[in-house]
Amino acid sequence: MTGRPLEGVRILAVEQFGAGPYGTMALADLGAEVIKIEDPTTRGDVARTVPPYRLTETDSLYFQGLNRNKKSLVLDTRLPEGREVFHRLVKVSDAVYNNLRGDVPRKIGITYDTLKAVNPKIVCCSLTGFGMTGPRAAEPGYDYLMQGYAGLMSITGEPDAPPAKFGVSVIDLCGGYVSALGLCAGVIKARATGVGCDVDVSLLDTALSLLNYLGVWHLNRGYMPTKLADSAHASLVPSQVFPTQDGHIIVMCFKEKFWQELCEILGAPELADDPRFKTFDVRLPNRQALLPILKDLMRKRTTAEWLDALRGRVPCGPVYDVAQALTDEQILARGMVLDVPHPAEGVVKQIACPVQVPGTEHPRRPGPQYGEQTAAVLREYLGMRDAEIDTLVARGVVALGNGNGSGAGQGVPVAD
Repeated sequence: MTGRPLEGVRILAVEQFGAGPYGTMALADLGAEVIKIEDPTTRGDVARTVPPYRLTETDSLYFQGLNRNKKSLVLDTRLPEGREVFHRLVKVSDAVYNNLRGDVPRKIGITYDTLKAVNPKIVCCSLTGFGMTGPRAAEPGYDYLMQGYAGLMSITGEPDAPPAKFGVSVIDLCGGYVSALGLCAGVIKARATGVGCDVDVSLLDTALSLLNYLGVWHLNRGYMPTKLADSAHASLVPSQVFPTQDGHIIVMCFKEKFWQELCEILGAPELADDPRFKTFDVRLPNRQALLPILKDLMRKRTTAEWLDALRGRVPCGPVYDVAQALTDEQILARGMVLDVPHPAEGVVKQIACPVQVPGTEHPRRPGPQYGEQTAAVLREYLGMRDAEIDTLVARGVVALGNGNGSGAGQGVPVAD
């Protein structure tokens, strides 16, 4: 199926581990051609060897979950010949993406200031820990650090518990998405003006941006967010987790009409007319009087019974574990669990891209084997002959890796 939104966009990705690969995987899912440049001195992306689920010597389930639909080019850009190959690829690409430490992109020459001489339309997108400016730019930065640094851990968890991080690397994943958005914006500008740019995205900036209205409230009214019991919303009541007869349910009355519906379904219509609870403005200061009443009512029925009663009338949902979430009818109906073919496993199940464009279908190619497309990329985009590729292999400039055979002439074509 054709017509994917980002078809015709070519990205050279100097990336590793989680945040960067997650962002470029979203771009690849939407049709961009992502050429993952891997270092032959380290056997490629460190994600290839992340435990506990190793598939081969240079592949893991962790790597597969972050790198589908990409191509692997093993290239040593520290060598003069490798640098020349890289620049030749820059000439025929739209963007160079990296998730290195903030001071590294300039040092190794992958910012716009250096590469504009090679291709004036190139977009150079950097996803770093602290950004490319500021006193901490040269320091490494990771998801967990940023959750604490941006104040997010101080408002996560139960009131009497220690600071808590999210259960997944949410800042890495959000940072990946933000950098993908920034790269797309840069490419649109470059195609319109003929002039590329740098795109500077940091994990810290991303984390801080997630404070959103809480940060605005603090900056303008001195509001200090605190942890709230039952994962409650800061100002809209009731919107939180409630205990049921056999578990928990989330109920979110984000509009007054939902509150009125909830009272009726609970069999307590008098609560909707109680002057302490009638509107958002009065329910907030009377939260402690209202919530025990609601909790007692919610404990009278099972989660399934409440879901049946509330769905379609009041926003609600179960509190699933991971296994339940991955088998939910709505999630499966949306195609969010993918079967991706894999040379060693047969099939690797993955979580799909959340961006769906009707009339198109996301490609389903596994994360590339180490160096799988090295020869094909050099032939197709740089016009290299097999003898020239063999010479680069012999000099350690490139590596063919799995699937390329013992010589360039046996390389496999790049799959769609």
